[in-house]
Amino acid sequence: MSAPPRLVRPMFELLDTRPAVDVQEGEFRRLLGYPAGHVPGERPNELAEGARRYFAAHGRPWLYLREVELYATDEGLRLDGVEFHSPHLLEYLRQAGAVRAVLVAVSAGRSCEERARQLWEESKPDEYFFLEVFGSAVVEHLVASVNGRVCALAEGEGLVALPHCSPGYTGWDISDQGKLFELITRGMDRPFPEAFEVLSSGMLRPKKSLLAVVGLIPRTSNALALPQLVPCEKCSYSPCQYRRAQYRYAPPVNGTNRAPTLEPPKTARTPHYTVNARALRKWARERVRLEYHEDGTVEARFHFDGTTCSNLGVPLAFDYLLVLEPSGGGYTVVRSDCRPAPGDEGHKAMCAFISDGEALMKEIDAEKPMLGRQLHEVLDWERPSVPSGCYCSADSRAHKWGLALEVIHYALTQTEAGAARKARTDSP
Repeated sequence: MSAPPRLVRPMFELLDTRPAVDVQEGEFRRLLGYPAGHVPGERPNELAEGARRYFAAHGRPWLYLREVELYATDEGLRLDGVEFHSPHLLEYLRQAGAVRAVLVAVSAGRSCEERARQLWEESKPDEYFFLEVFGSAVVEHLVASVNGRVCALAEGEGLVALPHCSPGYTGWDISDQGKLFELITRGMDRPFPEAFEVLSSGMLRPKKSLLAVVGLIPRTSNALALPQLVPCEKCSYSPCQYRRAQYRYAPPVNGTNRAPTLEPPKTARTPHYTVNARALRKWARERVRLEYHEDGTVEARFHFDGTTCSNLGVPLAFDYLLVLEPSGGGYTVVRSDCRPAPGDEGHKAMCAFISDGEALMKEIDAEKPMLGRQLHEVLDWERPSVPSGCYCSADSRAHKWGLALEVIHYALTQTEAGAARKARTDSP
């Protein structure tokens, strides 16, 4: 295997035994299983606040990271000289262009687990459940915040962080948990702040912990544009000058409730859509749903009906969701999702799904055009025109994303222009 690029600086190492923990309320509620927008009642709020208070007083979270050499070639994958047999991880790091790697260990601490067990033994299942979930939220927060720290430490070499990978994730067998643990601990200058072990099953103790590998790639325009290479949407680390996309559970800016923008964006111009005017009007009326929130954000949904490219054209349906945040006189896309509509079975008849359904759905989930960018930029997006109704190819999916974004842009523009006209008419 050829050697990785030589560093002109020492490889970094960090052990933080008092990391800042700021679990967002929306993130906590998501892990508790509440649907988006649901407001819990008095009892759940009391339990949630109890979990937060306990952790603030007694929680002992920590995180560790260390940069290591990475070899990802046709011959296999090695991290700091240790070989890992995961074709999926190898291919992921190679395709992303990773040149270095960072070993990561994070934990919510033993006290959280011990207190939760005590609550269970005291026949307090509700208190047990909320503290357990809060421990999971802490781990998610810590492992996400690692990316901001890694970007800062690697900035001097022009590198940025990839989304993390862990044993037990799809394509990386949980049996490698012990090997990764040994690799991390053998090179540490300082020990973990508490007892930490990997069981024969691959489970960790404390269980609210995680081991991971974060790849480092050169900071290029491609690295900044491809959603699958950007960990920021799931990272709540703040402040972070290296952010490449909006954190999906971010609270309202400055905690203020902002009214929907009624005037046309300052960047407004005569739109030039690729979709013809008749289809725009029809689809905006029949396929788009806009929901304005008190904090100024807008949820925009677009419904697409198509057919498979095989099996005699089986009908299928996909739903698109955008969350838009007012900024710069327009709207920034802070969340974007595409998935089969509830109850749809037609997508399973697509030839790409039949070939490898799991891989296809992951690709669909990872593709998020315009994320972190202004919605009106879709008017300048040059993309292939592939009018087939299926989702088998990347070009076909990009074509449909373009349709969804353009129609949502049209619907939003028309709605707000109408609201502005009404406001002027109603004013004295």
